[in-house]
Amino acid sequence: MAPGHRHRSDREIESLDEFDDVVTRGSLAGHRVQSVDLGDRTFALLSADTTGAIFLGCPMQPDAAAKVRADGALVFPPVPDLPFDPYRGLLYSPDELFEGLTAGGYDATPDALAYAWFQETKADGDIFASMLRSIHDDAISDALDELLVGARVVGVMGGHAMARGTDAYAGAARLGQSLARDGFTVATGGGPGAMEAANLGAYAAPHPDEMLAEALELLAKAPSFTPSISDWAAAAFEVRDRWPGGGDSVGIPTWFYGHEPPNAFAGHIAKYFANATREDGLLARSNAGVIFLPGAAGTVQEIFDNATPNYYESRGEPTPMVLVNREHWTERLPTWPLLQSLAAGRSMESRIALVDSVDEAPAALKLLTGDK
Repeated sequence: MAPGHRHRSDREIESLDEFDDVVTRGSLAGHRVQSVDLGDRTFALLSADTTGAIFLGCPMQPDAAAKVRADGALVFPPVPDLPFDPYRGLLYSPDELFEGLTAGGYDATPDALAYAWFQETKADGDIFASMLRSIHDDAISDALDELLVGARVVGVMGGHAMARGTDAYAGAARLGQSLARDGFTVATGGGPGAMEAANLGAYAAPHPDEMLAEALELLAKAPSFTPSISDWAAAAFEVRDRWPGGGDSVGIPTWFYGHEPPNAFAGHIAKYFANATREDGLLARSNAGVIFLPGAAGTVQEIFDNATPNYYESRGEPTPMVLVNREHWTERLPTWPLLQSLAAGRSMESRIALVDSVDEAPAALKLLTGDK
């Protein structure tokens, strides 16, 4: 199932439309309502049975809150003065994280403000801030799982330093485009460089091929998120505005590396505070395989984070792993020989491949998965 086709528990309510539908059909008893503004739904709350319901960050009038508590419902009120919603029921969108970019620059956006809050609170040992981060990240994981039910997810890993305007960036974009056109859901670490390129390719998939070529030229005017994140992000939104209706993909970034902004081409952004949760979640959800583009320490770590459950088969049958660029992975960072040695004689041996160029990766993935 592609992103955008969501599956949710029958008891979870994540929008005002869902709330109204449940109220119309009957009781709210036992339901979980996440971040829905119920300030105008006082009559419904006073009239409905809310026994055992849980309201997470839902604004409501005082008399409504008193009534649902009397019913035995749990009410977790909104937390004031936070730059993020810890109870959110849905993933982020690029428009949401970059809101205010045009008027105030990147530093005024919710993404930058959440990073600033994280920097301020992570060192002070405040249990309340730690709890809020944990609740937020768990809510993000829940939303991500709901989004990806039935999807064939291919992870694309690679370094953040890959600049727009380079052959490597164009190749990563072609890879994302090819995977999306083959029916896969592209998932990346959600940041700049190779990650952005793969998300861009998935965004370009429904458009004619010339759109991607033109978009690459436009983006090359702001090759990196340094020195100006604002200029870098604005170029991405210019592409989105010029070619609306792009394909969906998933970005899974982290505020742990908050100096690296999320890219605007992933239609759904699962942004975490805890990097370990983000890394494991990204790889675990790549159920149709992972393609590793040239990268440095972070990409090497991801290779072996993925190889370990494949080695032990702790997540079931090993998933495909395709490493791109023979020289990089055998000479510069000789990861491939160690991966081969680990795989020897095990089920994962038939699920790893090394290719010379990025354009060979989709065919290698199909071969490892048995797709025609």
